[in-house]
Amino acid sequence: PAAFVAARAFAQTAPGASPQTTAAAKAMLDAMEIRKNMVAMYAEMQKTLPAMMRQQVGAMIEADATLDATKKKEAIAKFEAKLPGLAQAVGKIFSDQTLIDEMIDEMVPLYANNYTVDEIKTLTAFYQSPVGRKMMTLMPKLAAESMAIGQRVMNPRIGKLMQDVMQEVQKP
Repeated sequence: PAAFVAARAFAQTAPGASPQTTAAAKAMLDAMEIRKNMVAMYAEMQKTLPAMMRQQVGAMIEADATLDATKKKEAIAKFEAKLPGLAQAVGKIFSDQTLIDEMIDEMVPLYANNYTVDEIKTLTAFYQSPVGRKMMTLMPKLAAESMAIGQRVMNPRIGKLMQDVMQEVQKP
């Protein structure tokens, strides 16, 4: 607990950033309704996570040249049996309020160390505008859909790479 309090106190002012810049970054994150949007984003991620995990693990199992068809089928069945519990465990992580607190604490220095006070104020004004509000409202949906696109586009490439690596590793 003491280390957590010390870490949170450290995050109150971004290292290398002025107190004004840190305060502006916190105000901008508030204007972004970052806490509400992170909860929504995590909820969207939870919906797509089982399918993404199924796809990734399935590709890894299929790429494993040490397994015959029967063993691959068994491995997939074992994973499928564990998937609901795994999804539930990830859901528990996503719903932990301290996760969001930690994320915000880490984001303050990110913005404070990369933007000036004036730039942060400009961003804050944007996030308070109708189009800024719309952007933040759509962000969880856009992030989830972007992740799904990334998976769809990347998995065949990564699967092929993993298959090539497995074949290389298994050569005498």
